[in-house]
Amino acid sequence: MRVIPTAIPEVLMLEPQVFGDSRGFFLESFNANRFETATGLPPVFVQDNHSRSSRGVLRGLHYQLSQPQGKLVRVARGRVFDVAVDLRRSSATFAQWVGTELSDENQRQMWIPPGFAHGFVVLSDTADFLYKTTDYYAPEAERCVLWNDPALGIEWPISEPPLLSAKDQSGKLLAEAECFP
Repeated sequence: MRVIPTAIPEVLMLEPQVFGDSRGFFLESFNANRFETATGLPPVFVQDNHSRSSRGVLRGLHYQLSQPQGKLVRVARGRVFDVAVDLRRSSATFAQWVGTELSDENQRQMWIPPGFAHGFVVLSDTADFLYKTTDYYAPEAERCVLWNDPALGIEWPISEPPLLSAKDQSGKLLAEAECFP
């Protein structure tokens, strides 16, 4: 596994070794020992999630305030533009974001630490998005920052308005959102 740094040091891109031939491919999507060796982070994942979305669906920017989740995310089918936003007020990178394309072709994963909001937009006809979390989903703790908040200036690679859930349509501006200390 290769670790690729991002502009925010705590957010990491992970590139697994892919073994392919005329029959297809094999890759190890997660190995606790390799993850810890490569990142220095002890992996404690308690929940795996899988979502399927169609082109133009934007999910996010989600986070849990009282039960913050670290997320290891990847795309099993399709392509998405994936974003992490630092919501830790004490951080030197507060309100900064990083984004990258994750796909079934590049097989990359992104580590999003606790204290970050997360979102993605689907760029292919459909996408299967998988993620491991370090804490359980807690609907009462979930918060949402508005995907297009001008204060964040996220450069989503879309030309049409995205398809949003009611929750994501009513996300808060960063200036009004509850953040981490």
